[in-house]
Amino acid sequence: MSSIRLKPLNWHPYIEPVALAEATPEQLDAMKVTPSAKKVSNYVLTLAHDPESYVARTVLFNAIMYVEGGLARPDRELGALGASIVNGCKYCAVVHARRHAELTKNDDVVTALYLNKPEELGPRDAAIHAFASRLSAAPSEATAEDIAALREVGMNDVEIIDLIHAISIFGWANRLMHVLGYADNEK
Repeated sequence: MSSIRLKPLNWHPYIEPVALAEATPEQLDAMKVTPSAKKVSNYVLTLAHDPESYVARTVLFNAIMYVEGGLARPDRELGALGASIVNGCKYCAVVHARRHAELTKNDDVVTALYLNKPEELGPRDAAIHAFASRLSAAPSEATAEDIAALREVGMNDVEIIDLIHAISIFGWANRLMHVLGYADNEK
């Protein structure tokens, strides 16, 4: 199977982002909780219109996706990727696919998912992806059997809760991105 290499997408907001040069002290202070040291994205600048909500969202997001201990970071990224695929958020799917491949130094999982060949995943990745897909499609339909499948591949309760958090935050984040803008390959 040939590897899939995903190029980053650009996200374009429907409302004008906060201009850094015109940001209020509260907006500038809120943006300090952004984990990226690379640049302040249009998404961040759009969310910064409401600094209090932005800080609450970002502190929660950082605690779920970047906390030390518990579920391994690549597994969190796989949960985010599975959720983003089901939720139709191309931007988040590409970001988290690339991050998963970067963390694992391997793009086999991403390739299998983008070629719609989940049967090529190893048992742990398959269980995480299946759970992320099911939880994203219909959260109220998750069952004890779904949790048992995660335990069968060696996940403990803390890891399962971390996975649920990662999947769930993307149920929200994907929808937020959809209504605030769109993604494409153009700058």
